[in-house]
Parts: sequence; C-alpha cells; structure tokens
Amino acid sequence: MGILSFIKEAGEKLFGAATPSAQAAPAPVDVAALNQKAGEAIATYIRSQGLNADNLDVKYDGASHTVTVSGQAPDQATKEKILVAAGNVQHVDKVDDQLTVPNSEPESRYHTVVSGDNLWKIAEKYYGNGSKNDAIFEANKPMLKSPDKIYPGQVLRIPAAN
Repeated sequence: MGILSFIKEAGEKLFGAATPSAQAAPAPVDVAALNQKAGEAIATYIRSQGLNADNLDVKYDGASHTVTVSGQAPDQATKEKILVAAGNVQHVDKVDDQLTVPNSEPESRYHTVVSGDNLWKIAEKYYGNGSKNDAIFEANKPMLKSPDKIYPGQVLRIPAAN
C-alpha cells in the first residue's frame, strides 16, 4: 500500500470538459458531486478492462488529483493492474493504494514511458534483454491493446524477472 505517482496530463480521457459560455453567469459548482462522478467514471473504466476486486471502491479528489482505491483484489497482478488503470487517466496525479490481496506476492516495479520508449527498450532496461518485452506487454493487458501503442506519461507494470 502507498501512493503511486502519475502524470496527470497523460492518460485516458474519462472526464468531459464543459466549455462555459462567455456571457453566462458562472453556476455554483458542486465539487463533491463532481468528485463522486469522476470516481464512478474511473471505477467503470477499471471494470471495462475486465478488472475487479471484492468491494472495489474508487474515490477521486479533484483538488489533489488523487484517486483512492480500496477493496480486496484476488491477486497481486490484478491489484497492480487496477492501480495502473486508475492512474493512467487524464487529471490523475496520484493513486492512493488501499487495496489488499489475500496472499502477498512480490510487487512489480513501475515505469513511466518517455518519448522514444518502446517495450523492447524498457525490457532491456529492467531485464537486460529486449526480447523479454512480451512479459511487459502481458503484464499490462488489457490496458495495452498492442505492444506498439504506448505513450509518454503512461505508467507500465514491470513484473519481476522470471
């Protein structure tokens, strides 16, 4: 458990941006309702990736750009995929990991993609062998649909070497 950092400008665009009219008077904003709606959108996105945890609860705090995820994941890999899915959402800067797992396993490392990265280069960095890029791709499914579709700012799970 702990806090994972992400780049809030990168990621899935789940929150629509309203463009208020220049002539309209500003309406009062219900921050709690907006935070709740954002948390629900992130939870829906996580589930759309085929990821779930018992009693999964996702809360978003727009002031700090932090998502808090709690519940019990079935295993360490699912827990980490839930955290990465929650963090790889635009406007999310941090994920507060409150998830538990029934059996502890070694935690993965995380890599933030930079311009020029590809899975081969990332595998060389962490495993000393670019041909192990499939391990990184598999560890990040279903969020990654193709090994060629990564973007700067995206955070990837890097599982322990076999």
